[in-house]
Amino acid sequence: MTTPHTNTPPTTTPATTTQSGAPVASDEHSLTVGADGATALHDRYLVEKLAQFNRERIPERVVHAKGGGAFGTFRATADVSAYTRAAVFQPGAETETLLRFSSVAGEQGSPDTWRDPRGFALKFYTTEGNYDLVGNNTPVFFIRDGIKFPDFIHSQKRLPGSGLRDADMQWDFWTLSPESAHQVTWLMGDRGLPKSWRHMQGYGSHTYQWINAEGERFWVKYHFASRQGVERLDAADAERIAGSDADMHRRDLHDAIERGDFPTWDVSVQIMPYAEAKDYRFNPFDLTKVWPKADYPRIPLGVLTLDKNPENFFAQIEQATFSPSNTVPGIDLSPDKMLMARVFSYPDAHRYRVGTNHADLPVNAPHAAPRNDYTRDGSARYSFPPASAPNYAPNSFGGPAADPAAAGAGSWQNDGELVRVAATLHAEDDDFGQAGTLYRDVYDEGEKARFTDTLVGQGESITIDEIRERFFIYWTNVDAGLGATLRARVNAAS
Repeated sequence: MTTPHTNTPPTTTPATTTQSGAPVASDEHSLTVGADGATALHDRYLVEKLAQFNRERIPERVVHAKGGGAFGTFRATADVSAYTRAAVFQPGAETETLLRFSSVAGEQGSPDTWRDPRGFALKFYTTEGNYDLVGNNTPVFFIRDGIKFPDFIHSQKRLPGSGLRDADMQWDFWTLSPESAHQVTWLMGDRGLPKSWRHMQGYGSHTYQWINAEGERFWVKYHFASRQGVERLDAADAERIAGSDADMHRRDLHDAIERGDFPTWDVSVQIMPYAEAKDYRFNPFDLTKVWPKADYPRIPLGVLTLDKNPENFFAQIEQATFSPSNTVPGIDLSPDKMLMARVFSYPDAHRYRVGTNHADLPVNAPHAAPRNDYTRDGSARYSFPPASAPNYAPNSFGGPAADPAAAGAGSWQNDGELVRVAATLHAEDDDFGQAGTLYRDVYDEGEKARFTDTLVGQGESITIDEIRERFFIYWTNVDAGLGATLRARVNAAS
């Protein structure tokens, strides 16, 4: 743990040292042959300093590159022990947390106020190991199968030739992927331009599995309701701020915590009995769908508060890693195809981006639970068991052993066949229905007007006639009146 800077001058000045702890002769002057001669390669401090500088950045995240975060506490205020045995959610439990917010498509230097979903990645440092809940500020996503994720991200990033983002590419993918309609309706509405990270909702988005002490299974979705309220930016303000304060959301979070205005979210869950998933009217494991609250009301779970800024942004935010693969006893996965793909993809990205031993870093290691495993070596390894400890299992020397009862792993039934199809067993499943409901029944008149203006601008930015025609059909499938309005207004402006 580093010591924070203070404004009090030290009474003595410590000597600068090399990374190995030896004092250095100068912070200012390289070793040269005379005052104006060649620099000596054996100036060990110069070489060490430049080599370290050249490597002080790690690759940025392929997605969610720009972000920020803070530490805090989750406090369980309700009794959900009938549904899960997870210690973090037992009544009165208090758990240290780390929450990272982010934008999805932008790079490290991109403005915080671009229209984009916002990542909501939460790490619980529980007594049973780390539990990561990796979601967004919307309850759904653009696709339902992880095999399309690289294609989706490529379409939202930059053209390989010009290096520019391209409306034709984005809308080509979206209009050829009708399952995207629900999330795009969220994105083009007010949720796409939140006032700040503090003024937006959070969602686990995926469906997860809870298991209680008796082994009974339930399906669950997480919701985080901002006590600060849900507020938006006007499009014109967002564009202005992008040029004047590109780090607005990062700054807002840091400054709020510094002044003691701690951001807080009320946490709730929707719970579906295990057997009801099979014939529920929507596929409950489809990431492009929500569970209507009328069917499954939100049940209070607890309160999340952020009250501590990172001491070192790079060490504690940039190197932080989150993965849906990090579950704890009483919590498991579901047949959500996007979730199952992310269970592989996220840790694999961490091994590339941060390193083989990313889980060794203090921000990623368990804080409230012991770590007993047989992993060995690899780059940047610095935690290790005693030399006398066995490095294989099973063994006869007291090494850790798997404990199925402690793990409490979940499961689910399926038909057992290997197929490449979407689930089609749910009566009201379609790609446009929930998007239409969101537009017609959830958005108020002001939201509808802003949403339509945004889509008109999007339609005008499309330069290829075939893609523009699919754009009109796409939104007509969401709502016939909306599609007709868009066609008339975009064509009139062309």
